[in-house]
Amino acid sequence: MYDLPEEIHVEADGPLRVITLNRPDALNAVNDDLHTGLARLWPRLSDDRAARVAVLTGAGKAFSAGGDFGYLAELGRDADLRAKTIAHGRDIVLGMARCRVPVIAAVNGPAVGLGCSLVALSDVAYIAETAYLKDPHVQVGLVAADGGPLTWPLHTSLLLAKEYALTGAKIPAERAREMGLVNHVVADPRTEALACAKRILELPRQAVESTKRLLNLHLERAVLATLDYATTAEDLSFQTEDFRAVITALTADRN
Repeated sequence: MYDLPEEIHVEADGPLRVITLNRPDALNAVNDDLHTGLARLWPRLSDDRAARVAVLTGAGKAFSAGGDFGYLAELGRDADLRAKTIAHGRDIVLGMARCRVPVIAAVNGPAVGLGCSLVALSDVAYIAETAYLKDPHVQVGLVAADGGPLTWPLHTSLLLAKEYALTGAKIPAERAREMGLVNHVVADPRTEALACAKRILELPRQAVESTKRLLNLHLERAVLATLDYATTAEDLSFQTEDFRAVITALTADRN
């Protein structure tokens, strides 16, 4: 559906769309196809006039394990791929912020890197008791242009946003709820997210969509204030010796 790569599966159930990040054997780690698909997804979802609410989740054990190490290494070497990816990162952030359709995140497992960002950009988030959030960009020598530092200050205190963005530490499910980064910690996030989506479907459409837009104007304004700096800084960080050293070590460990 929506002519997307196989790494993103979209299922229609009447006015409900269930979006699944679909690289389960790689813990839904983000490669070029998945990243490109996410950039295309949000405007197509918004343009789908039959869609009224969406649930976003991951196939298998993870929501998303973050950037695929091989993909990250390629981004450090290939300037054209890097330019496309950074532009797509901007499209993902603004696409989610501007998407007409409410998005309910069902965080079924670890949500790392871009996975963590997708949770932050969703409208309601249910997280499994054993799952966690983590933005490790700094740990691998990168600036998180589409990551936690972009949106976390709207969800939690600036001090807490700084702590987890600067250290890349895991945020366990209950801690994430306490900080305001997710709404609910539950045993079965998919079931709870679907129930929330169905409750939204019972409400008047124009009121729901306009209320989401009203709230997300705050998000979009904050994002636009920082996004140009963030993308420039991320591009530069991909070209540093620190990043190359870290990613070389990580890819070597996997071989």
